Amino acid sequence: MGIPLAERLRPTRLDEVVGQRELIGAGRPLRRIIEGGRIPNMIFYGPSGVGKTTVARIIAENAGMTLHKLNGTTASTADIKEVVGDSRSLFGANGVLLYLDEIQYLNKKQQQSLLEYIEDGSITLISSTTENPYFYVYNAIISRSTVFEFKPVTPEDCLPAIRRAFAALAEETGKEIKLGKGVCEHIAHGCGGDVRKSVNTVELCVMSAENDGNVLTVPLSVAEQLTQRSNMRYDRDGDQHYDILSALQKSIRGSDENAAIHYAARLIEAGDIISLSRRLLVIAAEDVGLAYPQALAVVKACVDSAMQLGLPEARIPLADAVILLATAPKSNSAYLAMDEALADLKLNGADVFPRHLQNKHFDGEGAAERGQHYLYPHDYPDHWVRQQYLPDALADRVYYRPAPNKNEQAAKEYWARIKSRK
Repeated sequence: MGIPLAERLRPTRLDEVVGQRELIGAGRPLRRIIEGGRIPNMIFYGPSGVGKTTVARIIAENAGMTLHKLNGTTASTADIKEVVGDSRSLFGANGVLLYLDEIQYLNKKQQQSLLEYIEDGSITLISSTTENPYFYVYNAIISRSTVFEFKPVTPEDCLPAIRRAFAALAEETGKEIKLGKGVCEHIAHGCGGDVRKSVNTVELCVMSAENDGNVLTVPLSVAEQLTQRSNMRYDRDGDQHYDILSALQKSIRGSDENAAIHYAARLIEAGDIISLSRRLLVIAAEDVGLAYPQALAVVKACVDSAMQLGLPEARIPLADAVILLATAPKSNSAYLAMDEALADLKLNGADVFPRHLQNKHFDGEGAAERGQHYLYPHDYPDHWVRQQYLPDALADRVYYRPAPNKNEQAAKEYWARIKSRK
């Protein structure tokens, strides 16, 4: 099997790496570390195809260290011990750098086995992960490492790599490659900041190009077919899933209907209407709340319709729900009230509630007080009567504070008028 084009064109110098200027640009911290020659233990965190492995290789070569590469999906404790064995041989005279890709797939025991070798200097560890290391990597390893976050590469930064890939293939095949208008730009935008995917898409485009003797023609239609949905960075069990849901909720909370529709569209394009529907129900209660109480019922109807319809029609009621929530007045007063009440319960426990609120009450022979003494509000004007409902220890506690919106202020004024009665 041939070596993929992205591997054949992998940069060998920092200046050739696409993107990541915030990390490896002139004068940036990671660049200064690399050029200094003393390499600490590091964790590279970021999506696939943004240069983590490439930078690790360049680090090893610049430091004159022996590079070993393991993948967390297949590596065993024995593999780690074999790397350590090299560090104690002539091969490791200048030090051994272990690049451990996808470290999150190692179990806790395997990650713990690395600690001894990191601490005694047998190996220098550079690990990478596409998941948040603070959730997936053993704390003791994080405390002994510096975390660097790699960002998706912008389409503009991808363009030079894509053009270089087409030029390299033209040289390898000995044929002229003619590109339709916008081919490079479409690949750059369609591959979602993944340079490796962009370069490998170039290879696919050339493999499926129209062959006319010494000329290979790649029309835009071919590039569109080969990059479709490639920019959908989405994993239902990973960070990207929760990032999109978080972005959706924060956009609705911030009343930006255009951003909200964008993130909802990403979930719909990925076919995940269940997560979208569940989050919309949460938002209706948490962020719109009592400012527009009917929102929850409307969103529930939209969600039920979406589930009955299925895709592609499900997108229509879900769009209604997203825009309704984004443009609705906002209140989190009920949400905050519940959290305060729960905090009191955790702090003080469940105190005894007032005698007159009990469902039924039995007074023994020696009871100092007899009778429940409950006042039935419906027997009084405006269906209200003053009496204590909270436990004695919390009698004056206030959890709910009406937000400044029409619905809650109207209710506040109504009850203030009634409860001020002597």
